[in-house]
Amino acid sequence: MNDRIKEILISLYGKNRGEKTYSELCEIIEKAQKTLGARDTGAKSVFPLDQRDSVIITYGDQFLCEGEKPLKTLHRFLSEYVKGIISGVHILPFFPYSSDDGFSIIDYTKVNPSWGGWQQIKAIAGKFNLMCDLVLNHISSKSVWFKEFLKNNPGYADYFITVPAQTDLSLVARPRALPLVHSFSIGGAEKLVWTTFSEDQIDLNFQNPRVLLEMIEILLFYLTQGARLIRLDAIAYVWKELGTSCIHLPQVYLLVELFRLVIRTVAPGVLLITETNVPHKENVSYLGDGSNGAHMVYQFSLPPLVLHSFKNGDAGALTQWADGLTLRAENCTFFNFLASHDGVGILPVHGILSPDEIQDLVRFVEKQGGRISYKDTEQGPIPYELNISYLSAVTGKHDPPDLKARKFLASQAIMLAFKGVPGIYIHSLLGSTNYYEGVEKTGINRTINREKLDFERIEKELKQNRNLRSYVYRGFVSLMSARSSHPAFHPLAQQRVIKAHKQLFIVIRRTLDNSEQVVCVHNVAACKVNLDCAARILGLTPGLPLRDIISGKLFTRKQIWMKNTLSLQVNPYHVLWLVQEKAD
Repeated sequence: MNDRIKEILISLYGKNRGEKTYSELCEIIEKAQKTLGARDTGAKSVFPLDQRDSVIITYGDQFLCEGEKPLKTLHRFLSEYVKGIISGVHILPFFPYSSDDGFSIIDYTKVNPSWGGWQQIKAIAGKFNLMCDLVLNHISSKSVWFKEFLKNNPGYADYFITVPAQTDLSLVARPRALPLVHSFSIGGAEKLVWTTFSEDQIDLNFQNPRVLLEMIEILLFYLTQGARLIRLDAIAYVWKELGTSCIHLPQVYLLVELFRLVIRTVAPGVLLITETNVPHKENVSYLGDGSNGAHMVYQFSLPPLVLHSFKNGDAGALTQWADGLTLRAENCTFFNFLASHDGVGILPVHGILSPDEIQDLVRFVEKQGGRISYKDTEQGPIPYELNISYLSAVTGKHDPPDLKARKFLASQAIMLAFKGVPGIYIHSLLGSTNYYEGVEKTGINRTINREKLDFERIEKELKQNRNLRSYVYRGFVSLMSARSSHPAFHPLAQQRVIKAHKQLFIVIRRTLDNSEQVVCVHNVAACKVNLDCAARILGLTPGLPLRDIISGKLFTRKQIWMKNTLSLQVNPYHVLWLVQEKAD
């Protein structure tokens, strides 16, 4: 077995407990190897995704159809409207749960019975690359583990974290404006239990190696059910040490490395993704050196920066940030997204946008009908998240449907052009707007972007020609088709950002062998702009025609070249992905 795994366990738990844990883990891994039939050969792994790969993000009960389990309905939707366009699906936690729309899990090993069963999950995994959540930090207060803990069952005594009253917790980083601890009766005595996210989400104690082994067994179980991408939810918070911030501690990075090693040992083609809604520097630190961290990290700075660009009709801040975006690690990349089941995080742009620019963004989202969520700090509550449909955020309330779609798709095209693997939220694919009724029902801001949809109604709307959903869906199909067609959009292929005009976000993607490129031009403003740029800056040969791979339109030499300068008019919210062709 892997010596590095033993080193990590000894580092986490000391020599005696570490070696004992290693022995137990070896048995777990050997059992999984027999089931999965794969072993680490020691050869350098090849990144298993390319430009044809992307991921749709959805809830298991996203589509409702009378008389049918939601997972079966989801499978129908994916098969009819996603297959051949998007290769992967992230089904948000589909387990029995008690709150937080699935992220307060009661049983990690069961499928929510009202949605379906493992048979439906496996069927979806048979057609799509399945991303599955490993919700490490916490478990539901309704779980068997926590119920046994409350009974003082010795087998669960150290599964959770208690702290004495009056303990100084002021240094602990807080993701929410909620209490860090809650009181529970444990064997008849009131004690304070660590609850980072809510009273119903009880933090697990990874200083107990038994908890770690339980979670690794769960991880491996997901692999046997067909998962090919594992999302480590809220991983930054999982290790607690009093007197510290309890975020990004050294032990957390060791755990990420351990999970990667375990996966490589039993299923080398599976990818590990970390979810850390924090400033960019801390976020990319979870990639490690390319071999000891995650394969991908969520690109959390991208959503607020793209929104900032469309709000102002100015891509300057996005361009400046993207121009300095580098990865020191090979064979890993970004998981790019603009919308998800959560809102648009603000923390990742601290230090990129000024405090005034962030406050302007907050006011703008409120004006667009969104809500603002806050977190606690020593200075008091600060904005943490913008809760709004991304389409409602970037478009005007009174824009006609075709204009709304064009604006919105321009924002999505920026995300699709970025280095990495695209993640497309189901409500983005379907052109959904703010769901106010849901917020009124739940009182939870995030519900504004979590509407459950009637399958038959969605089918009817997608088949129509002149409504917002059909405009957006067809636009996505066109963008994804263009992206899939060119190897310059490989997740590991390099990108170069061009500073040419404040209204334009321009990124050049080159193939891995550096033989071809695509010049991606995006107008974030409501007015036309002339792009005038020297051929050498864009890496183009003067005089040769260009073709937009999205529309197929050809720009001839006479139309676009003035000696050695490309001169091209870009319409409002227009997207051009340009490749150079031979002489016309």
